[in-house]
Amino acid sequence: MSNQLISRRSLLGNLSVLSGMAVLPINWKRVPQSSLSSTPLHSFTFCLNTSTIMGQKLGLVKEIEIAAEAGYDGIEIWINSLERYMAEGGKLNELKKRIDDLGIKVEDAIGFAPWIVEDNDTRIRALEQAKREMDMLSQIGCFRIAAPPAGATERAGLDLYKAAERFRALQVLGDQMGVTPQLEVWGFSQNLSRLSQVLFVAAEAGHPNTKILPDVYHLHKGGSDIDGLKLMKGSSIDIFHINDYPAEPNQEKIADKDRVYPGDGVAPISSILRDLHKKEGTTVLSLEVFNPEYWKQDPKIVAKTGLEKMKMSVQKTFEK
Repeated sequence: MSNQLISRRSLLGNLSVLSGMAVLPINWKRVPQSSLSSTPLHSFTFCLNTSTIMGQKLGLVKEIEIAAEAGYDGIEIWINSLERYMAEGGKLNELKKRIDDLGIKVEDAIGFAPWIVEDNDTRIRALEQAKREMDMLSQIGCFRIAAPPAGATERAGLDLYKAAERFRALQVLGDQMGVTPQLEVWGFSQNLSRLSQVLFVAAEAGHPNTKILPDVYHLHKGGSDIDGLKLMKGSSIDIFHINDYPAEPNQEKIADKDRVYPGDGVAPISSILRDLHKKEGTTVLSLEVFNPEYWKQDPKIVAKTGLEKMKMSVQKTFEK
């Protein structure tokens, strides 16, 4: 067969493919990654935890609108803001429509049901509280909720085996409600302040879909070595609270109010991002700061600045 004939057939084949592309819309989600020109340099999406602008007291709807306008992929809301929205006459179906119209995703919610405490009656009420919260969240398209050790922060000595049993009970409830609880590291807690403690509880819970919610600040506050993140399978972290901290105050005295934008402090952000990077799937980076100086500023500027700082940190790590 001549080279001329091969070239002609190749040309006709290519024209046929191009003609088909012109007629049929491409479903990009089905395009194999290997067929694209290059692979993604990172596996992160960007989310705004509303703590970052909660000091401006905007209300839940406005917070969601600002996050969408700033260009975030998602938002992480607080249960008390959702309850306030409801108390003021808001409707969950209307909120869901507004969220969908804005094209933003509610990735997670921050709740404080004391599921971990020693008192049995309090734990029963905590599960009832969590059930109500999960029901509200599912109605607005949010299928994750933070599970910090609320109520177990001041007195040390909690039996971590019992904590694992209690977290398992919360996970079973989450299975029923379709909302996944994420075991959160709290650096100031006397019981789950370190990543190792949280990993122990997560492992002992024995649930096939256990999720952990770490935080740059809390890892530092609790004294965890960030290399501990290397021990975790990528699928166990859906969301990571990203922020930074200054060199002073020291670890003992540093507080939530001292958090700053990622890249503006001394945290090993690039090392953390490299450990979180997944070859398959994504990790949500959620900006969670409580800086009173940011709360004095225009919330739109704060939201946009935060997103820029997050993206710059990722770019510095991966796009060299």
